Amino acid sequence: MDNNTGRNHELTAEFWNERWKRGQTGWDIGYPSPPLVTYMDQYPNKDAAVLIPGCGNAYEAEYLSKQGFTNITLLDISEEAVRMLHDKFSILPGVTAICNDFFKFSGTFDLILEQTFFCAQILERREEYVQKAASLLRDGGKLIGVLFNVDFASSGPPFGGHETEYRRIFESHFYIRTMEPCYNSIKPRSGAELFVILEKKSDV
Repeated sequence: MDNNTGRNHELTAEFWNERWKRGQTGWDIGYPSPPLVTYMDQYPNKDAAVLIPGCGNAYEAEYLSKQGFTNITLLDISEEAVRMLHDKFSILPGVTAICNDFFKFSGTFDLILEQTFFCAQILERREEYVQKAASLLRDGGKLIGVLFNVDFASSGPPFGGHETEYRRIFESHFYIRTMEPCYNSIKPRSGAELFVILEKKSDV
């Protein structure tokens, strides 16, 4: 499975399973994302319902569980990834791993943590992503995380983008509380990410 999937072809569960089986997980940084850790370190409600879509190895969930968060849902379309998550989190409380398609998943959450999931969606699904994320959040719930603020040379994934585009597609369903250059990105992504705090509008 090569990386040049093309911008117009939906990326299937089989595609992602193959990536996991071959160890083609370049998005995996090996530890919790510093921007998410910094934000969650000051988040007061340890019982908040937290969703991490496209969670991969879910280092953030491991960190949050150890900090006392009690209601974390991990979602990934890859059976291979979720199988490993079940093993990894079998002894950690408050973490549930589910194999499902984000766009078909249902639930109600206080927070969605975003890191390298939005950028894995083909460009044609970005507005659908925004609508789905909003539908999974309570009124006033937040989508927190990082978005790439750069174009990529390859056809993806990942797929890049820029602030102007993001503001246009997110503002239909979210109040944009923060969308600014990320000051604590990992070194390889320094200067290429935006940190976002997006609050769901109550009228959508």
